[in-house]
Amino acid sequence: MTTTELVLTEDQVDELGRELDALKARVVADLGDKDRDYIYSIIKAQRTLEVAGRALMYFPFIPPAWLAGVGALSVSKILDNMEIGHNVMHGQYDWMREPSLNSREFEWDTVCPADQWRHSHNYMHHTFTNIVGQDRDIGYGILRMDRDQSWNPYYLGNLVYASALMILFEWGVMLHDLEAENIVQGKRKWTDIKGLVKGMWRKASRQVLKDYVVYPALTGPFFVTTLVGNVSANLVRNLWTFSIIFCGHFPSGVQTFTQEETANETRGQWYLRQMLGSANITGTPLFHIMSGNLSHQIEHHLFPDIPANRYPEISGEVKALCERYGLPYNTGSFSHQIGSTWRKIARLSLPNSWVADDAQFSVKVESQVAA
Repeated sequence: MTTTELVLTEDQVDELGRELDALKARVVADLGDKDRDYIYSIIKAQRTLEVAGRALMYFPFIPPAWLAGVGALSVSKILDNMEIGHNVMHGQYDWMREPSLNSREFEWDTVCPADQWRHSHNYMHHTFTNIVGQDRDIGYGILRMDRDQSWNPYYLGNLVYASALMILFEWGVMLHDLEAENIVQGKRKWTDIKGLVKGMWRKASRQVLKDYVVYPALTGPFFVTTLVGNVSANLVRNLWTFSIIFCGHFPSGVQTFTQEETANETRGQWYLRQMLGSANITGTPLFHIMSGNLSHQIEHHLFPDIPANRYPEISGEVKALCERYGLPYNTGSFSHQIGSTWRKIARLSLPNSWVADDAQFSVKVESQVAA
């Protein structure tokens, strides 16, 4: 394995931080009608697709209509999960002062309680992005996604566990805050998770009742076909969200960090960690919308509370900054990034000594001592 090291001075990193702060301030100052119109148009499309999808479930005897219904409902759930739910709960639209788009009140169409997701994702992941031992999104407590994670025979099933997580992704996200691996190791007790479990049961039971009992029952004799349609739509949403999220966090070239090297981080160093620990996916405008603009994961990690529809327009400036400072801007097609991610999952199922890793790029921040 070869490692390329870039050395930046503290002044350079601080200047990078100031430039990114200025970029964010400029975007925030420009927020207005076009952003408001954008999110309302997405909500309208999502609701229209959901109504159409559920209506088409009444015509299972016309196979194309049923398939169209599954497709419409799948897209509706993806939009609700990614471009609406994920982004609204990041506070991207709190500036609108619209109660239905308030990050603290919003609830999405999935089994994970919004308040628990805001803790595990908004706080834990976005604060400690890619810090091994602190960011539990590295492997979600069940996968080995970094060479610095100690190997044991359990990880021989890495590909199986990842496939199961992909299929059941909304349930994996729901259980994430329990820290199941710490429960198994006796580090968490029932008293630590009792409140979480109650919240999960409350949200998941309502979701299951809605998708798998009420809506199928409303179609009367078509209960079974509607049930299959709803299961299919949730499955499509799970496969898609897993793939987009993993492409943004785990393909080749994405870096992880130790707790020691991130201690006492400056603002500029925090930005630097976000840039090195993320990856983008190229695609069409429709692809970006369907990904919740998480195809611009670098920009999202830099500015998680800026409306995601602004990420495409600032990506060029972020890329130019990377080039100016000699930093990588990890981007590629969906097929490239997802292939790279699954290869990493397979490679990390084995001990480090058995497989070679990709070439690594690292950045050293050089302290400047007065002469």
